[in-house]
Parts: sequence; C-alpha cells; structure tokens
Amino acid sequence: MRAVVMHETGNPDVLRYEEAERPEPGEGEVLIRVRAASVNPVDWKYRRGFVDKPLPAILGREVSGPVEVSRAEGFSEGDEVFGIAASGGYAEFATASAAEIAQKPVDVSHEQAAAIPVAGLTAWQVFGAAELAEGQTALIAGAAGGVGHFAVQVAKLGGARVIGTGSSRNRDFVLSLGAEQYVDYTQQDVAEAVSGVDVAFDTVGGDTTQSLLPTVREGGILVTIAGPPPEEAARDRGVRAELLVMSPDSDLLARIAELVAAGDVHVELAEVMPLTEVPRAHELSESGHTRGKIVLTVGT
Repeated sequence: MRAVVMHETGNPDVLRYEEAERPEPGEGEVLIRVRAASVNPVDWKYRRGFVDKPLPAILGREVSGPVEVSRAEGFSEGDEVFGIAASGGYAEFATASAAEIAQKPVDVSHEQAAAIPVAGLTAWQVFGAAELAEGQTALIAGAAGGVGHFAVQVAKLGGARVIGTGSSRNRDFVLSLGAEQYVDYTQQDVAEAVSGVDVAFDTVGGDTTQSLLPTVREGGILVTIAGPPPEEAARDRGVRAELLVMSPDSDLLARIAELVAAGDVHVELAEVMPLTEVPRAHELSESGHTRGKIVLTVGT
C-alpha cells in the first residue's frame, strides 16, 4: 500500500509518500480502506520530536472508510465506518479496534467523519468531566479550532451560555456556532473581559492556560488539553485545574455523528487535500490559526 512514512523527526519534508507494508487486523479489529484521514496538532508534535514515537512511523489517528477485512463482531466487509486508527491513518489502509469505531451515517461524508473522533469526543468529554450544567457559563479558548468549534456547539446543546475567544477573523464564525459572547485576544485581555465562568476550557496551551484562571469563579474548573494544568495557582483561587485526555468511545462517536447527520452539529473543514500534500497540511496545522479541521483524502 501507499502511505506517508516518517523515518526521522524534523520539518514537513521528512514525511515521505512511499510503499509500506499493509497492516493486518488482530482479533477484535477491522482493516479500513481509508477514504479520509484527519490532521491533529499531536501529529506535527510527533514529527518535530516534541513527543516520542518509535520510528519509522505512519502518523494519523482519525480515519473514515469502508471495512476491507473484519475480525470483529458487529462489523462486516463493506461497512462504512469512522473512528480512531490503531495503525497510522496517513495510509491507504489502517487497522482499528471495534471498540474505537462506529458506523458512519449515510448523510455524513468521509471527510466530515474523519474530522469527528478526536475533536468531537474531546469536546464532549471535557464538559462531562467538568459537570457543565444547563444555565452555566463556559469559556472556550481557541473556539474556532478543531476541538474548539465542537466545544462551542456541545456546550450550547447542553444549555450553557458560551463565550469564545480567538482572533478577529473568527468572530462571526464562532458566534454563528452559538456563542453569545466573543473575546478577540488580539484586542483585549480575556481576564478583563470575562469573569465568573463556571468552566474554562483551554485548547491552546502555553500562556493561555494561566490567563484563563482569573475568569473562573471560586468553585469552578479550568480544563486544559494542551499542557500541564496550573494546579497550585488554581488552588490558591479556589478553582480546580485538570488535564483531560480523550478516551475512545464508540457509542459516543455514533451519537455525535448522528447529530452531524441531523444538522445539529456543524463540522468545519478548514482544508481538504490529497494525502500526497500532507507536508502542506502539517504547515497549516502548525501555524496554529486553522479554523476547524484539516482533512486528507485517500484514493477515490
């Protein structure tokens, strides 16, 4: 099969489109003929060597496509599925555990489906862990990004009042998703514009994490997915600070996809490009200014 293989860490040009051995599904797994795969920030962090990964490696966690071979109950050859890949997704074929995939609704494209798993599950699980309740206020930093744009919609579906942060170019987009207030971080300090939120969700990391603490009410929670939580500083303010790591969940995947199919959740595709253009996809992702998700198409 053809795949994008990383033999060494470095710039995007270390991602080479070449022949690779086709993976074989184990017991309880399926082999997916990949139609679309999504790009996540962790991919370029692996490529840069910021996160360790054995080499050579095929990157990519999210895939969508038909089942080529099934060794799992509940899935048959030809089923259209999407979810988390066990082997790398930047390839013509990828394996996946039956517990980490779901049937793709007919009204959801492969490109949309490949954009759902990591971002959609993360957004949903953040607000579950934070116990966000109807009528509460959620502040989402990086609200136009891959995870952020799902988070705005999930919080809104839960009956929360949503405040998003981002650059000026994304204001109208985030408000269109259901946010009631928007803070342009290039023009205003979020801590000066917002206070008393029940949940602050950081998708950005770095200095942003610390900057959100003053916005959270006493007894509230700051959840981050982009770096270590400021636990000590949070305790001093009577706030909880937690790092959330997404857990694959096939039932929740199916639920989110049905919301997408019904038009209740919008999947924003920043760019859709062929797998052979993965170096450019990484450059876009690494820029940190992508709206929604970058998706790679494979085959026809």
